[in-house]
This record gives sequence, structure tokens and C-alpha cells, in this order.
Amino acid sequence: MQSPKQWEDLPDGFQVRATRMEDIEEAVDLFNACSIDMIGCPDHEAEVLHKIWETPNFDLDQSSRVVLDANKKMVGVAEVWDVFDPPVHPLLFGRVHPDYEGLGIGSEMLRWSIDRSKEVMKRVPADARVSARAFVISTYEPSKKLLEDHGFRTLRKTWQMEIDLDEELPEPVWPDGISLRIFKHERDGEAVFRADLDAFRDHWGFIEEPFEHGYKRWLHDMIQDEEYDPNLWFIAVKGQEIAGAALCRRRSWEDKDTGWVRSLFVRRLYRRQGLALALLHHSFREFQKRGKKHVRLGVDSQNLTGATSLYEKAGMRIKRQYDHYDFEMRPGKELAKT
Repeated sequence: MQSPKQWEDLPDGFQVRATRMEDIEEAVDLFNACSIDMIGCPDHEAEVLHKIWETPNFDLDQSSRVVLDANKKMVGVAEVWDVFDPPVHPLLFGRVHPDYEGLGIGSEMLRWSIDRSKEVMKRVPADARVSARAFVISTYEPSKKLLEDHGFRTLRKTWQMEIDLDEELPEPVWPDGISLRIFKHERDGEAVFRADLDAFRDHWGFIEEPFEHGYKRWLHDMIQDEEYDPNLWFIAVKGQEIAGAALCRRRSWEDKDTGWVRSLFVRRLYRRQGLALALLHHSFREFQKRGKKHVRLGVDSQNLTGATSLYEKAGMRIKRQYDHYDFEMRPGKELAKT
């Protein structure tokens, strides 16, 4: 258990300990109770959470805590994600069961998360700016107030966008010289990762990492995902070079009838030629063939490459907004793309 002083403002009888893999089922129940309260539906499954907690360089014992009430029921979970290299912006995640809000649990979890985040200082360049970050659903006021009351400032907004697949969809129009192929891990794995990296290098929040560090995490997140299907990874090539891709997941986390575009990218040389729209149309049509009712994706609302207008042109609309927050722990040189 944690020292009483660190969590001294918890209600009487409440305790804190490190999170364990055996907590998955109870954590899923807690997360889904919160999701139902925030978005109206559950969005966690045990198999997916197990994979998340196994993310390379995520130390569950050191970077996550559970809060238990006097009856040993799990009522809160806090996580600090410092898996990037360098970890200049650890991401904070926390959930408190809706029945236990207003007891100060969220504040105690957030204070611990900030303290834990400060430990990244020894792993980053001495002149680097370091800040903890978090994101919340824009309509969920308790989470926004919690962050703002503890000194977090609004940083950015991202959107989840959606299209319905109940009508006939346009056929893709491919730029001259572009051909499409299905992803094969042995042939394309490293090349697609490098192309994805190259395309997102000028996007907000990008951090340059050592190849092996980033590639290992990418394989875990993308290829080992339970809903990964290589037949939904569409690779656009010109000659032998990858020009862009749509890397899709069989379903969204919260709805089995909704497909998900995990990554849509076009490399700089091939932009402004209609390739991204063609990849979107192709993906939409494939999901429609599979009986999906919707397709969703996430996008930075201030994307500099025109992604938001592209998605609107493709018939997508904003489904949900997330507000991103920043808590500066040390000023310095910003290493992430701004």
C-alpha cells in the first residue's frame, strides 16, 4: 500500500496500491461504468485492456495505481504513460467510478500522477520542456474542472469524425501511377511504419524517437491488436515507393457496427493529388461490404495538412470532441511538433 501521507485526503478506510494484471476484470467494469456515464456506452474489453497494459515500456507496477474503498472495491484507477523516448510529455489517464465522485479521489489520483510524471526528468535532455498532458471528452465538465483546478491549461482540440454507410458511396479515383495493394507484414511492416512516421513528422505532437523503440510499440499497438486485419490495411504505392496508406481496424472500441481508420497518411511528395480521398473512399466501401453501418476516425482539429476539410469533403461529420490539457513541470526547449 502507498504511504498514508501521499494519499492523506482520501476518505477514511480507503486504500491505494499498485495496479496488477489480476485487476483487469474489475478495472474493465470500472472503466465501462465511467464510459456509460460520459458517452452513453461501454468501450472497454478485458482482452484489449490486457494488451494495453502490456505495451512496451509501460511499467504497470510503477506507473499505475488503484484506489479501493473500505470494502476493497476498486473505485479509481490512475495511469501515467511515459512510454515515448524521450518522455517529455507523459500522458495521464484516470477514472473514478461515478458513484464515488465528489469525494476527492480524482484530486488525489491527479496529484500522484503529476508526482510520478516528474520522474521522467532524469530520462530527458536537460534543456527540454517537460509537461504532463491529459485529454477529456469536451462535454464532460467534471474532468475538465478537475484538470483546470489543478493548473492544467487547454492545449488543443481533437475530433472523432464519423460517416454513415447507408447510401451508395463514391468509387475511389486514384492519381496517375498509383496502385493499391494489401498489407503483408513480412514485406511491408518496417516500410509502412517508416512511411507513416515520415508522413506524420509535420503533425502536431510528433516526437522523434529511436527507430527500434517506436517500431516495437507500433507493432504491439497495431499488429497485435485483437481487431487487426491485414486485408483492411490498404497501401498505395507508386513504383516501389509507398505513397500513402489507410490502416483500418475491424471495429471501433465502443461499437461493433462501426469500422475504424487507425491511420490515414499521405507522404509529402504525393499530397494534393486526391490520394487521401481515394484511400478514404476505398476504405468506406470495404467497410460497407462487410456490413458496417458507420466508419470513424480521429483527427487534430487544427491539422495543417487540411485533413479536417478532407474528411468533411468525404462526407464525415464531427461525432465527438476531446479537449487536450498541458501541465508544465519544467520550462525549456519544446521537442514535440507544435
